[in-house]
Amino acid sequence: MVRTLRTVSLAAGFIFLLSGIVQAKALMPDFVDLAKQNKPTVVNVSTAKVIRPQAPTRRSPSNPFGGDPFEDFFDHFFNGGPQRPYTSRSLGSGFIISDDGYILTNYHVVAGADEVKVKLSDSREFKATVKGWDDKLDLALVKISTKDHLPVAKLGDSDKTEVGEWVIAIGNPFGLGQTVTAGIVSAKERVIGSGPYDDYIQTDASINPGNSGGPLINTSGEVIGINTAIVAGGQGIGFAIPINMAKNIISQLKEKGKVTRGWLGVVIQSITPDLAKSFGLKGEAGALVSEVVKGSPAEKAGLKNGDIITEFNGRKIREMNELPRLVAVTPVGGKVKVTIIRKGKILHKTVTIETMKEGAGEGRSSVAKEKLGITVAPITPEMAAKMGIKETSGVVVTEVVPGSVAEEAGIAAGDVIKEVDGAEITTVAEFEKTLSSYKKGSVMRLLLQRGDAALYVALSIDQ
Repeated sequence: MVRTLRTVSLAAGFIFLLSGIVQAKALMPDFVDLAKQNKPTVVNVSTAKVIRPQAPTRRSPSNPFGGDPFEDFFDHFFNGGPQRPYTSRSLGSGFIISDDGYILTNYHVVAGADEVKVKLSDSREFKATVKGWDDKLDLALVKISTKDHLPVAKLGDSDKTEVGEWVIAIGNPFGLGQTVTAGIVSAKERVIGSGPYDDYIQTDASINPGNSGGPLINTSGEVIGINTAIVAGGQGIGFAIPINMAKNIISQLKEKGKVTRGWLGVVIQSITPDLAKSFGLKGEAGALVSEVVKGSPAEKAGLKNGDIITEFNGRKIREMNELPRLVAVTPVGGKVKVTIIRKGKILHKTVTIETMKEGAGEGRSSVAKEKLGITVAPITPEMAAKMGIKETSGVVVTEVVPGSVAEEAGIAAGDVIKEVDGAEITTVAEFEKTLSSYKKGSVMRLLLQRGDAALYVALSIDQ
């Protein structure tokens, strides 16, 4: 009797285990079908660019009577003499978005190329024309000519993408030809400091050099992102541009070759806990206006310094970086309702959006750029990983303007600013506020962290 019960128990356990395995398989996407369905829409993009080196600058002769013949001898043999032009080649990926040959890829894949070629999954190769690009989003539209109707990638809705859902990436990593990798959506709305409209989908599907421009695809076989960036030295951290951002500009790239964006005309910054307290806010949501550009739509609508923008065109502003993205995709000439908090009161303004001029836009406070010639950012985990920073406090230099006082002082991108004249710096807002108190001609001392080394630099304010 005991033996019989044990046998039944073991059998039941085996059936339960088998049922669990079947259920687990049912939950897994059919990667084979997804690959078969989408691989024909993915292409290899190869480029060639002719590099014409500039002639080496002749050093000033040390001999006032006509130069040194030995110097000419060594210049010719050790500097290689006249340098010849050479061809630089690169590889990337892309995917077909219309059956007549329009292909979406990254701008950095085709930027500056003298020749672009596209190779289809069936090994046919075509010369391609770059029809338009948007360097701010790092997107480009290329076109090939063929009489055949090409397979087209199905574009999804990236706004509906959820963290944790399965995705596959298809591309040509290291020029190996079509490669399929799988993973999940690790995070959304990532800001990695690559541009003014950062809004990346993060994934742990393997992305490597050569994957740039390839599609990130969900389990419905829809493209939800364009694989664009990786973290140097990182594993399982890749970034894709949401496909909805691309869909907003594709028609403009086809028709005009460039993108026209909306412009509000404010300089904004994040709301820190201390700033929230000083403004009497209950939370840190919104974008704090630190400057209103003269003659801008914002000034015409009555926005002022110190206003906190909490809603734009019906969309709540949870954090500062959302505002530039929303303004940019707003049609020029459109009237938009903007909700602000001013001195504790909620006000509503109507703004008529204008065309963004070259070099204009909405962004972080520019005091650091005006006075020192640098752009700084908070040290987020993504920024630390991207730039190889070990520090967690201070602000990181993301850009140094050539010829600026910062460059002359030896400051470089990746340096972490820890102190200004002995005062500790913990946030961008704090750094900007400190800089604002320095007048032209003042001398400032910065404590920098560069890798494992700490160093002081002194520089004179020129603005």
